[in-house]
Amino acid sequence: MTQDHVALVEIDLAGELMIAAATSPEDRLSPDRIDEVLDVDADRDARESATGVEQRSATTQRL
Repeated sequence: MTQDHVALVEIDLAGELMIAAATSPEDRLSPDRIDEVLDVDADRDARESATGVEQRSATTQRL
């Protein structure tokens, strides 16, 4: 079941990239545009929140 979910997410992301590429006036998507389409920052923030990385970083900065 998990593999099915992962495959569906990957298919959705690939579709988003294809739509962005098809509507882009440029020949290629820039790495920044790819990150924007895939919402990389939001994904990174969610992973960090889930693992407590932000909390550890804040603790380290106080030291």
